[in-house]
Amino acid sequence: MRRRNTSIVAAACLIVFLAASVFVLHHSDKIRPQSTLQEVLYISSPQVLKRASLGYSGLLADIYWTRAVQYFGVHQLHRSKNFGLLAPLLEITTQLDPHLVVAYEFGASFLAPTPPEGAGEPERAVELMQYGIQNNPGNWHLYYDLGFVYSMNLKDYKGAAEAFEKGSQLPDAHPWLRLMAAQMAEHGGDVDTARMMWTATYQNSTDDLIKKNAEAHLKSLRVDEDVKHLDELVSGFRSRTGRNPASIAELASAAGLRGLPADPEGKPYKITSDGRVEVRDPDDFPFATEGLPPGYTPAPKFR
Repeated sequence: MRRRNTSIVAAACLIVFLAASVFVLHHSDKIRPQSTLQEVLYISSPQVLKRASLGYSGLLADIYWTRAVQYFGVHQLHRSKNFGLLAPLLEITTQLDPHLVVAYEFGASFLAPTPPEGAGEPERAVELMQYGIQNNPGNWHLYYDLGFVYSMNLKDYKGAAEAFEKGSQLPDAHPWLRLMAAQMAEHGGDVDTARMMWTATYQNSTDDLIKKNAEAHLKSLRVDEDVKHLDELVSGFRSRTGRNPASIAELASAAGLRGLPADPEGKPYKITSDGRVEVRDPDDFPFATEGLPPGYTPAPKFR
């Protein structure tokens, strides 16, 4: 009976401690929203935390996951170039609860992109995904995410092909994986492959944020292709007339286009006085690399 009472008291103390931790972290953020976690990172060892959790490691993992999301969000909002504590937070989270799949899927997309869109640590993202696959071997989504990091962030198309191929062999795996494995092996990082991967992400995800992110990438890819094509038309116009077209309407008329060339949001492209083709509102396409005003920095809408 004494042992049971001790366990009950210990469990109650742990719950109070966890609640107090969340309360303190929340108010620390309000008081010092610009500060890092260096002052409030409590215990950094998953092994110690597991022992201290008295069987509530899943609850503790949720707290660390919430803190990782908050940390990433604040640093991305302020266009930070240093996400030094993100990987440790994610590693602690997933070691406390190796089956918290959301931490792998989102964690990789936090770690892999270059700052300020992410931490610029694709190798750590790969390690995170490999740990996730090790502990959740039947989840084909994790193989897809691993292949995505290999392809889009590391440009390692052989690694991507292997990840997609292994994932395609799992029960209920989406047919896209086998197709992407073949595409990686044959073509690597071309635009059609990128479009296929973002389309697969959009179609297979049930998370609204991931779908919006994929949609933004697809629209940005189209902008890049449109602008390159229009630049060729401008160059041809200049060669024939000795000047730049005065407007997108003049270019469309000279090239025999039907209507005005428009971006994915339906806004006609514009031509600057020096002959550059640009989008009307670059914030609509945060991942575009073409058609942007000189020195433009995208707003932090997506991860």
